Amino acid sequence: MQRDTMLSNKKLILSAIFAILFMSCITAIAQEDSDAPIHIEADRMISQEDANSVVFIGNVDARQGDVTIRSDEMTVYYTQQKNSSGKKSSSQVHRLICKKNVEVVQDDWLGTGNRMDYFAKDRKVILTGNAKAWQGQNMVTGKTITYYLDEKRSIVEQDQSKPGRVKAVLHPDSDKKK
Repeated sequence: MQRDTMLSNKKLILSAIFAILFMSCITAIAQEDSDAPIHIEADRMISQEDANSVVFIGNVDARQGDVTIRSDEMTVYYTQQKNSSGKKSSSQVHRLICKKNVEVVQDDWLGTGNRMDYFAKDRKVILTGNAKAWQGQNMVTGKTITYYLDEKRSIVEQDQSKPGRVKAVLHPDSDKKK
């Protein structure tokens, strides 16, 4: 019984630590500071107005506030807002897809993967393909990391077709006095 309690406590601690790790970055993506300008640089840009999307290709570097996203390719999907006269007045991002060598950084938080999907309406972020997240020295890894912003809930899953499990490496607080 004591062993079950210890395992339960470890699971609870791991969940809490991961939620804190992943929330740091994701909160920045959807924070109230979302009115801050988004600066994107890339080797090439393709605007697809009929598809309400813009594709950035090659050495993509996107910044908003203290969040930086880097990848080989980023597609921004948006919806057109119309004013009272029916003319297009502004655009609002509803989905963001980053592919290949994805890296998301905020302060000491780093998330990586082969792909990142952000769904504005559902307020959900998904890192896939060898997904990893670090905060300081602490790290969690799996095939997929999904974070639900409003629920402050995360799920880390491993590829069921391959051997291996979800992994976390946690370092004790070295600043504590003994």
